[in-house]
Formats: sequence, C-alpha cells, structure tokens
Amino acid sequence: MKYILLLLLLAASGVHAQVRGTVTDKEGVPLSGAGVLWENTIVGVITAGDGRFSIDKPAGAQQLIVRFMGYENDTIQVTDEKAELNIILREGLELSEIQVVSRKPGTMKLRKSVMNEDMITGAELSRAACCNLGESFVTNPSVDVSYSDAATGAKQIRLLGLSGAYVQMLTENMPNYRGAAAPYGLGYVPGPWMQNIQISKGTSSVKNGYEALAGQINIELKKPQIADIASANLFISSTGRFEANADASIRLSPRWTTLLLTHYENETKSHDSDNDGFADIPKVEQYNVWNRWAYMGDNYVFQAGLKAMTEERNSGQVSHGGRMADMDPYVIRMKTGRYEFFTKNAYIFNKEKITNVALILSGTLHNQDAAYGRKLYDVDQKNVYASLLFETELSPLHSLSTGLSFNYDGYGQRYRLTNNESDPRVKSLSRESVTGAYAQYTFNASDQFIFMAGLRGDYSNTYDFFVTPRAHIKYIPNGYVHFRLSAGKGYRTNHVLAENNYLLASSREVRIPEPLKQEEAWNYGASVSTYIPVSGKTLNVNAEYYYTDFRNQVVVDMDTDPHAVSFLNLNGKSYSCAFQIEASYPFFEGFSLTAAYRHMDVKTTYNGELLEKPLTGKYKGLLTASYLTPLGLWQFDATLQMNGGGRMPKPYDAGNGSLSWGRRYGSFGQLSAQVTRYFRRWSVYAGGENLTGFKQKNPIISAAGPWGGNFDSTMIWGPIHGAKYYIGLRYNLPRN
Repeated sequence: MKYILLLLLLAASGVHAQVRGTVTDKEGVPLSGAGVLWENTIVGVITAGDGRFSIDKPAGAQQLIVRFMGYENDTIQVTDEKAELNIILREGLELSEIQVVSRKPGTMKLRKSVMNEDMITGAELSRAACCNLGESFVTNPSVDVSYSDAATGAKQIRLLGLSGAYVQMLTENMPNYRGAAAPYGLGYVPGPWMQNIQISKGTSSVKNGYEALAGQINIELKKPQIADIASANLFISSTGRFEANADASIRLSPRWTTLLLTHYENETKSHDSDNDGFADIPKVEQYNVWNRWAYMGDNYVFQAGLKAMTEERNSGQVSHGGRMADMDPYVIRMKTGRYEFFTKNAYIFNKEKITNVALILSGTLHNQDAAYGRKLYDVDQKNVYASLLFETELSPLHSLSTGLSFNYDGYGQRYRLTNNESDPRVKSLSRESVTGAYAQYTFNASDQFIFMAGLRGDYSNTYDFFVTPRAHIKYIPNGYVHFRLSAGKGYRTNHVLAENNYLLASSREVRIPEPLKQEEAWNYGASVSTYIPVSGKTLNVNAEYYYTDFRNQVVVDMDTDPHAVSFLNLNGKSYSCAFQIEASYPFFEGFSLTAAYRHMDVKTTYNGELLEKPLTGKYKGLLTASYLTPLGLWQFDATLQMNGGGRMPKPYDAGNGSLSWGRRYGSFGQLSAQVTRYFRRWSVYAGGENLTGFKQKNPIISAAGPWGGNFDSTMIWGPIHGAKYYIGLRYNLPRN
C-alpha cells in the first residue's frame, strides 16, 4: 500500500454544501473503503459497503481526489455544490497480455457501517475451492462450518458459538434458506454465483425482521447490470466430485439486462476410508438454474428472478468388493426440489435526500422426500415474504426508515419416526403468518458519531404480538480507532423436525413432550477496530465481545437419555459468550497475513444442570496468508486452523466396561492451500483441503449394527474424511 487514508474530522467552519456519489470499478462493482479527499484539505471520507459516499464541501475546494488500492487515482473537478457523482476507477495498467495489479481486499471491515460488519469479497471467495456457500468460510475467522451428521452430509454454520438456526440467512436482504432448507441449504448456493457475503455479528437492523439472534449473513449474487458478458468455472476433486458453472448476461437495451446462471455438480463415488461400512461423503447430484432481470431507470429500478433446483442425495452403507456390507443395508435417500421467485421495485423521489420507496416480494416452494433406513420424512414447505419500505434523509444529521412486512410459512409434513414399517405415517400441517411494522432512526454526525435505534412490532397468529427493540452506536474519536456498541432482542419460531431431520439418521427416539414456545434472546456486543500506520502500511486490529442471553429457547437435549433426542423448552439459564481478536497486515507488496483467535463459553441447562453446549469447541485459532506476484500472474494462498476441544453428550456404558464415546474431544488442526495462475481471461487453480489428514475416529457409533438401538451418526465434532485435492478452471469475458 502506497498511501494511508484516515477518516479525519470535518472542520466545523467553512463547510457550505455536501457532495454525494458512488465509486465503482469499470464493471460497476461498488468499491467499499475507497478514500475520497478534497485536495489540499484534511476533509475526507471512506466509501460505504455499497460504494456510496457523502462529503462536505469546504469553501473554495474544487478538486476531489479518489483513491483505492489496486486502482489508478482519479481527480474530479467539482463546481456544483450539490453534485451527484458516479466515479469509475480504472484497475492497474494494461501491458498487452499482462496486467500490473495490486491486491484487491479479501475480507474487509465495513468501516462506515454502524454495525460490526465484515464483507467477504469475490477476491476472497476465489482463494479456496468455494464450490458453494458452505465452503466459502474457510478463510474467515468468525464463521465456522461443520458437519452435523456423518451419514447425510448435513452441514451447519456457527456464529458466536451458536448454531446457524440463530443466524438470519438473507439473499440480497430477503430471508432465505429457513426451515427444511436449513440442514442442506449451504450447498444450494454455488460459489461462482456469489458477488460477496456480508456478515453482521450480534443484533442487526430491524429492517429485515426479528430473527437475527446471533447475527446475520447476507449473500449478494451476481447482478445482470454489472455481470460479465460470460463466465465459467469447471472443478474436479480427488473424491470424484465434478462441478460445472456457467453464466451469461445480455444487455437488451440501455436500461434492460438479463442474466442466466447455471450449475451442475455430481459426487460420483462412494467413499469409505475408515472401513466402517458407511459412506464418508454422500453421493450428491444437483441441477441449479437461475434467470434474473433488471431495469435501471432514472428514478425507477426493477429486479426479478426465478430459480429452480433439484438435488438427489444418496448415502448409508456402501458395497465392498461388489458385495453390500449388509444383506439388509441401511440406505439414506433424499430428493429435493426447490423453486424461488423474487421481485424488487424501488422508486426514488429525491436523489439528494435519498428519499425512496421500495416493494420486495418473494416466494419459495421447497419439497423434500427423505428415507433414513425405514424412517421417512417428507415435507412441503411454502414461504411468502413481502416488505414495503420507505427511507428519507430528514437533514444531513437525521434519517428515517420505516416499513411494513408480511411473512407466511406453511409446513405439510408426513413422517414415520421409527424403523417399524408397520407403523403408520403421521401427517401434520402447521401455518404461521406474521405481520409487522418498524421504524428506524439514525443520527449521523459526519460519520464521527452514529446512533441508530430501531423498533418493530409483529403479530403472529401462533404467538400473538411481540416487540423487537435494537440499538447501535459507533464513535470515531480519530482516524485510527472505531468503537461500536450494540444491544437488541431477537425471536425465532422453531420447526424442529424440518430443521433437524438429519437426526433421523440414528436410532435415537425423537421426543417432543410439550408445546414449544417461541425462542427469545437478548444480544449485547462491543467492538473496537484500529487502523495503525506501521512502516508506511496499515495494521488492522479488531477486538470484539458478544453476550447472548436466552429468555426462551428450544433445547435439543441429547444428554438426559443417550438413546433419545428431546426437544424441550428451556428451564434454567442458557447463554453464549464469544470473544475474538484478529489482526491483518500487508508485510510487503502483494503479501498479506491475517491472524485471529476466538474463545467461546456456551452453556445451556439440561435436566436441571448447567452444562457446556455439546459438540461446540472452546476456541478457534486461524492464520491465513496470501501472496500475489508483482505482475499478478501467480497467487498463493494458505490457511491454518486450530480448533479447540469440547464436551460430548453424556455417553452410556457400551456393555464391555467401556463408554460408547469419550466424555470430551480434543483439539485438532486443519490446513488448506491453493495456487492460482492467471491469464488474460483465464485462470487455473489447484489446491487441497484438510491437508493435515486429520479425521475423527469412529464417527458413526455402532456402524456394524445400524438397525440396533445404539446406532448414532450425530456425534460429529471433526472432519470425517481425510485430505482432498482439487483442480479447476475459470473463464471471464468482462463487459467493456
């Protein structure tokens, strides 16, 4: 980095007007963190996550300098005191087939946001195989992704030590991948489709609803108006996994564009590296296609999209030497069809005051038919979501956002929870409609002090009326330090069979002995981000602490009875404490290093006893390094993770004087690495995951007797397969 831009306090005198604008690259991708500074003054700001900025114009100032690492500086002549600028920065210097480049930021802290938000950029997503959303957090210190079950391949994320059920998943700020999609939804979003991922820790804005108890993950996908003309990604791994992705955009007119994205994957082989008779990796075949449209008018903006996905997942006992491990094999089969539709409409009344109204509509049909041995679980889930929003800037200091929302969830379920084929199927139908309204006020004193307070009220036909308050404070005493505080409440409706259907891949009896309450928790957070000049470069250090206090919770109890799983209302305390510190520094041109450490204390009351939450590590350490050669031809990436040990659910006596499993599990390390060679429009990459080769021993309990009472595939705390290698090819035809 050849310069350091600090966010300086604006002079109180001599400021006459405010200039607004957006900074993007030549493809229209917003550049977050770009520096905007008036020439020969100390008045400067940094662009927000969407590339937007607003800056006061001192008397006499006319030259606006815009800078961003890896791009050519630009100087804009500004004579209009109320100018609305659209600034496009050029990247590097082209020399025939070679481009001189600097590193694009990977994971960045959104400095202008009042919330503690990180953004994983497209540059970061390309540092690993990143075949889907679940594999995109390999280099991220905040989010963990692990298997929930050794037989089905179900995965879950963890944020602040809590499972993904308490993280609100959004696709372009629309709630998504809820209910029946939760166990396998991380595999429904192909990596090449994603533009970036935004991670908000702790309580979030009330705009998107009441569900974010531990945080929010928003996925921004490729947009028709800024996408490449065409791109493709081919991938193959040593496990026999093939993937193909391709997309193409067409500009139909100066205002209309359309984009078609396609994805195919096939895990072709059954693997049983530990010879327990069960597949380590399920065979998955998926087809995924998405068509979206955009109209970009002067005041009216329209977007719409239609997506269809089918997936077939097969696992269980596998054949050895042409013979099945059991004459009556335990087989897992799942067929899923998922169909999504959305439309966004926005009208801008006043660009200067950012006064606009927007209507968002989305609908989802999710059909899943599953067999776990002789247990059956079929679910048809329907979701309808609508949001009407109004935003305006009352003055340079005050802004207001209000809105109405509606959410409908319908679950039609047919299931048999035993392996007794003579037991009849149970049919159930549940419907919940929630209507809500919110108001959110923001006070912004030149980005130095920001206070945001939101309040929403919702009425559920199941849980009646409830209120969600949330507040955020950001303070910047100088350009080197940012302080943030947050506090707020969250609620969640639990659909235990839909969200935990992978638990049927065991002999545990499923018990729901009482009506389940709505989950409710308070979340409190504090963080400090520092930007310290060291040897002409910037050392970024971030420290944060979050405390989540549950008032009501649906407890998944596998401790009271090791042969059963019970879903119970919380009777006692339940909380999560998470402390994390991370630092990143570009030691020399093209090379960056990030180190992070997180400690977690997560406890819940089980049968009157406050215990560590099982299968949750006490800590995580991460070290990730990346190097891009001076001409941008080669890139080398490596990530080392150290995962701390934790508590297992209470074991039982296996009958021979030994326990069914240990009371605790130990720490383990994982290493991933990738090498990328860039050409003009092509790139070739090769790498490996879990290069340490560490595997959890005996991940499936009583694998030799899956029809017996001791079979359990849910005691998963570590990797269940060894090292995996891959190679891939990317192609991009950019829009000029």
